[in-house]
Amino acid sequence: MSLQSIPVIWQTALLLAASNVFMTFAWYAHLKNLNDKPWWAAALVSWGIALFEYLLQVPANRIGSEEFSLAQLKILQEVITLTVFVPFVIFYMHQPLKLDYLWAGLCILGAVYFIFRSG
Repeated sequence: MSLQSIPVIWQTALLLAASNVFMTFAWYAHLKNLNDKPWWAAALVSWGIALFEYLLQVPANRIGSEEFSLAQLKILQEVITLTVFVPFVIFYMHQPLKLDYLWAGLCILGAVYFIFRSG
């Protein structure tokens, strides 16, 4: 199976999901792992992690732009961000699951509906 045989939505979503894992760690993991280090050290480590985010995110958006508008790509990104962020917060950062995550997810689901309904 070649990459071209995978539907554009799946190519885009999988690359964005992998990108978001790196993004989430770059943005937030330093709060747990580098809290005792100077901010600039955490920033340098975060930039290093973010490089891998961009190596996945840029091709994801280029592939996705073949079929989706910029607004649709952005909403897809937000859905994936929340999907990655909630498990990160619960399992990696050891913070409690909150009902607010459900409400936020429902709001994003509404955004998905409105941005994709007219194609």
